[in-house]
Amino acid sequence: MHRFALFRRMPGYKRREAFEGYLFIMPWLVGLIAFVIGPIVASFYLSFTDYEIVRSPTFVGLRNFNQLINDRLFWQALRVSTIYVFVSVPLGLILSFAVALLMNQNVALIGLWRTVYYIPTLVPVIASTMLWLWIFNPEFGLLNMLLAQIGIKGPLWLGHSQWALPSLIIMSLWTVGAPMLIYLAGLQGIPTDLYEAADIDGAGSWAKFRNVTIPMMTPVIFFNLVINMIGAFQVFVQPFIMTQGGPRYATLFYVLYLYQNAFQYFRMGYASALAWVLFAIILILTALIFRSSALWVYYEGEVRRR
Repeated sequence: MHRFALFRRMPGYKRREAFEGYLFIMPWLVGLIAFVIGPIVASFYLSFTDYEIVRSPTFVGLRNFNQLINDRLFWQALRVSTIYVFVSVPLGLILSFAVALLMNQNVALIGLWRTVYYIPTLVPVIASTMLWLWIFNPEFGLLNMLLAQIGIKGPLWLGHSQWALPSLIIMSLWTVGAPMLIYLAGLQGIPTDLYEAADIDGAGSWAKFRNVTIPMMTPVIFFNLVINMIGAFQVFVQPFIMTQGGPRYATLFYVLYLYQNAFQYFRMGYASALAWVLFAIILILTALIFRSSALWVYYEGEVRRR
């Protein structure tokens, strides 16, 4: 009401500008409410119901969440996704950082090499997944053909329960070009006078890397860590197309299990409960990373203000 009174006291041209501004953002507001806030509220309500699409939802309280505790496949899906996150994310961060260091050199055709490393991130995920299906094919796949050239018999990869998840972890390194580009921007933003001061102090390459490059890059590492962790917990397309969660549930990712409950078993209430548990897990891990950032993330501006 107070805001409305302020709006009424505005000059005519100010009210017109405000009205036009709200008019222009109205499509975004409608989309936000209809396609983001609305589904979030609906899924929260459905997580407390027994809803099978063909009939109206029935309120069951915390039954869906209690059922999760005794659901063997829920724990398997959580285990698979956790292993994937805690292995693929650090590997991706380290590899992309190493590539960014290489791409930060002043050599001939460096722009071409940067493009080559970044192009895989532009390939549609379904197309790249089909490509990796061929690479991992145990009979005529590229990977086993290369291993055969050096006298190693390749495994079944996606067809073996012990190799299926490592195969998807290897495939996740295909898109290191995206964090590499962010790292590269951070590397090029490091003031050169810091390296010059280190040279004057007699610091070698390793000392400059440890005492200048790493501290100055910690905000970028922090950003990539959070974004990649959230993305890794939501992996769906690759296991859905390549393995359907097999063999022996070795690649039953959390979001894949959520999808199966929602659109194969039509257990929308249970799937909504799964979604909110995943939200809570990601929220807790993200909060822990943010809390830990005070111990290892260096912000030059904050230090100077002190």
